[in-house]
Amino acid sequence: MEYIVFAIIAYLLGSIPSALIVGKVGYKIDIREHGSGNLGGTNTFRVLGKKAGLTVTISDILKGTIAVILPLLFDADVNQLIIGIFAVLGHTYPIFAKFKGGKAVATSGGIILGINPILFIIMVGSFLLTLYLTKYVSLSSMITGVVSVLVALVFQDIGIVILLSALTIFVFYRHRENIKRIRQGTEPKIKWM
Repeated sequence: MEYIVFAIIAYLLGSIPSALIVGKVGYKIDIREHGSGNLGGTNTFRVLGKKAGLTVTISDILKGTIAVILPLLFDADVNQLIIGIFAVLGHTYPIFAKFKGGKAVATSGGIILGINPILFIIMVGSFLLTLYLTKYVSLSSMITGVVSVLVALVFQDIGIVILLSALTIFVFYRHRENIKRIRQGTEPKIKWM
């Protein structure tokens, strides 16, 4: 029963469409009608700028973090990693936004922040370094997933290895169109300053 309760809570948390809320409340626009149409931090950065993009990214990260910390606060006998997956599913397929959400990256990172902050810091470092070198947000997200699995192997935490492997595969799946565009040379790059 505890699993069902916290899985539902995690899914509903993940389903909160941060980009949609920030766009409509702060800018009077539906972010789904602009840029890539994606309800994530990257599209928000591109369409609405740094302040909105950062707000959405942090919000999406915290959805995963809160989802895995809540069971601890209630001393629930559940696996945090399993509960975290439901937050990612909510973010990707949100009930509050017609099941069309983000690409799972920030919320996945939020799960790791709630369970292993050191690994999260390594992931952020990997993402920023790769982004600096390639200027591709999508490629940086995918590479960070692979790096995080390798680092988790070093930590010898089999639960996190399995979770990150599954999430990385899912992130690659969600970025399949980006992969095509990278191969074709049409994937947009970010501009530094």
